[in-house]
Amino acid sequence: MRRRFSHIVCAPLLFGAALVGCLDQSQADPVAVEEARPAPSVELLGPVSDHADILAPAAEQAIAQKLIDLEKATGHQFVVVTVVSLDGREIADYTTDLGNAWGIGRAGIDDGVILLVAPNERRVRIAVGYGLENALPDEFCSAVIQNSILPNFRQGDYLAGIAAGTDALIARLREQS
Repeated sequence: MRRRFSHIVCAPLLFGAALVGCLDQSQADPVAVEEARPAPSVELLGPVSDHADILAPAAEQAIAQKLIDLEKATGHQFVVVTVVSLDGREIADYTTDLGNAWGIGRAGIDDGVILLVAPNERRVRIAVGYGLENALPDEFCSAVIQNSILPNFRQGDYLAGIAAGTDALIARLREQS
């Protein structure tokens, strides 16, 4: 069974841009559109899939351990993904398709989270499964991007941004569980 990621999640942002709307205004049937698009061609390597090679191995391991501990404690599956390219796709579609293809979150609960970073395109997104929309609403995800992730990215410190964003999301999920 495929898990469904919400289309009403934090909007993709340019690292240097102001927040734009968080709602997907598409009138198309999201399930039909998702099924018509091919899944992204990146492989799930574990809780952290650093395809853009922006994290030092020790840092990647530290973040991965936090994500493993979260899943053990709450059941929520959370992955951090970096990609070299979005292959010309919108980050919202890319992240949703990735979450659905990988089956992030528990079937029937849809409690997965993806933090996706595309450094070459200067894009970041937090995608939240339908089952966690109340715990991680749009406003909270937007605040995490604006206040925890982007300030570090603007300084060229991807590790600090990813770690800060991950920590903020984990803290919220733990307090909501």
